[in-house]
Amino acid sequence: MSARRAPVLACSVVGAAVVALDGTVLTVAQPALQRDLHADIGQVQWTSTGYLVAVASLLVFAGRLGDRYGHRRVFALGALGFAAASTGIALAPGIGTVIALRVLQGVCGALLQPATLGMLRTAYPPDRLGTPIAVRTAAIGLAAAAGPLIGGALVSAYGWRSVFLLGVPPTLAIGLLALATRERPTEPSRSYAANPSREPSRSYATNPPHEPSRAGAPGARYRTAPAARPEGARGLSALDPAGALLLAVTLGLLVHGLVEAARPGGAPTGPLAVAGAVATGVVLARHQRRAAHPLLPPELLRSVPVVAGLAVLLAASAALFGSLFVATYFLQDVQGLDPLGCALRVLPLAVLMVLGAPLCPPLQRRFGPRRTATAGAALLTLGVLLLARLDTTAGAAAVGVSAALLGAGFVTLMVTATSVVVHRAPEAHAGVAGGLQQTVMNIGPALGVATATLLLALVPGGGFVPSRGAALPALVLIAALAVPAALALPRAADRRRTRPEPPSPRAGGRACVRS
Repeated sequence: MSARRAPVLACSVVGAAVVALDGTVLTVAQPALQRDLHADIGQVQWTSTGYLVAVASLLVFAGRLGDRYGHRRVFALGALGFAAASTGIALAPGIGTVIALRVLQGVCGALLQPATLGMLRTAYPPDRLGTPIAVRTAAIGLAAAAGPLIGGALVSAYGWRSVFLLGVPPTLAIGLLALATRERPTEPSRSYAANPSREPSRSYATNPPHEPSRAGAPGARYRTAPAARPEGARGLSALDPAGALLLAVTLGLLVHGLVEAARPGGAPTGPLAVAGAVATGVVLARHQRRAAHPLLPPELLRSVPVVAGLAVLLAASAALFGSLFVATYFLQDVQGLDPLGCALRVLPLAVLMVLGAPLCPPLQRRFGPRRTATAGAALLTLGVLLLARLDTTAGAAAVGVSAALLGAGFVTLMVTATSVVVHRAPEAHAGVAGGLQQTVMNIGPALGVATATLLLALVPGGGFVPSRGAALPALVLIAALAVPAALALPRAADRRRTRPEPPSPRAGGRACVRS
């Protein structure tokens, strides 16, 4: 690994892991936070909801900022802001301050998360992206598994405030490291910002090195932009602020509606918020068709591999988190296990995620993304199906096997689909692609939990017993939707090199950017 790529990988892995750890440890700390600050359950709920809404609303726009101004800068701003907000929460005098700072932490998390993928896309050639993405995924799985254990130990020994201080040193360190790291001089985000009249061409697969580009150089990744994109378009207009606002409102209402639907007593407001999201989504679609510089690049949304990868991640994350929601209530409320015993029963899921991630890149190179993801979707669906057959007498072995299948299937899908999304996106739109991936990974769990909550209520007497309820059979169908989406992924991995030497700039022209 080159000296330039090592800090990029470290920032990406640590940044993604800290965000995953923060989400899991907070769940353990919420009861103590409620008692200490004399808050009601609705206020405590907003410490999570406010964060989720802020993150989901701004992820794509944050990715666009990274594409235009540099992923390293946006990442550093997000990491340092995340550390500052975490420190403020640990010192907060009341629940109102905690909620406000959690929203600010969500804004900073939105800046940080897409950049973890955008930096990888600009630092590694596409044919080498699988390994760093697998390392990042393994770190996320390890952090999510360790979160409840670490959070429980910290809350028991030092109180809930220590949970928020946990992420301050690593985020501060990676923020400073990102500021000290030099970006690749030919990073597309900088070139595109300086010369918006040139836009990225289609992916490497549609413009290989042996085909001359319009710039007259073999392997060039940039072509002359169509007339609809004028050369003078700079500044705020090129960021599409109206589109960013509409997307933020749409996603914010959607996530809030799903979270409310999953909360007891939140049924009336949940559907209203989702209906509002649909309405603003229609307005957003019309705006994007008319905008000169749309927030969501058409070439990205027209890419079948990118859209299929996002669909895989949406179905897989919804099925996984919805199933874990049902399984947690089953193990604790029906079988009477304590939180530690419940965590141990599903530990194979985390183990398979950590151990399976490094195996995914070789599988993709050997069998291709399509077959690899299809196998992962089959494993995930089988795991949910086995969970759906559990009854009150289910033992540790049956739960463990189901959890192992869930972990193996989900990690395969996450590494493969994320690699496809980031790989097939033009490098100048790597941040937007990363933002879309992170948005899907926020909406999917909310959708899965909301579905499970609504269906559990249909069988009041036995809904928490998987074999008697309707929730897990529905989640089996959602998991199965990942199969047709996986079949739309590329058949074979692209093994060709994508970093040809840049041609010498012509007089009065600009050098083409390497991919």
